[in-house]
Amino acid sequence: MLNLSSTQKAYLAGFLDGDGSIYVRLKPNTDYKYGFQVAPYVILFQSSKERKKFEKVCSLIGLGYIRERKDRILEYTIGREKAIKFFLKMVIPYLILKKKQAILTLEILDMKMKIKNKNDFQALMNKIDIFRNLNYSKKRKKHVLTS
Repeated sequence: MLNLSSTQKAYLAGFLDGDGSIYVRLKPNTDYKYGFQVAPYVILFQSSKERKKFEKVCSLIGLGYIRERKDRILEYTIGREKAIKFFLKMVIPYLILKKKQAILTLEILDMKMKIKNKNDFQALMNKIDIFRNLNYSKKRKKHVLTS
């Protein structure tokens, strides 16, 4: 992923805009200090009929992994925060449809690193709720910390 041309970066941005997803989930998890795990993802999708071509595209990125779903859709998932930041910073200048989600994801990841107390975490949860409104979701609910 080091020496990609601007054309390759623009292509990857277009792929993400058209056949990709950027999202941040709050997953309930009592092992975490405030009861939630912040789980960001960047995912590219493609039919398994195009596996070879998709693998070639994903090899340009080199930051995630490919899995095949039961419905024969391939997913290339970038889930490590450092990798997500690197990838999004690279493609943001070329994004059109998902630029707001990309910028907001970077803001969320920066906020996450600066959490010092419950109020900071609630502010992060509020930011994630704003993010969720940019994407289609069947389960829209506002997150609030309890005691």
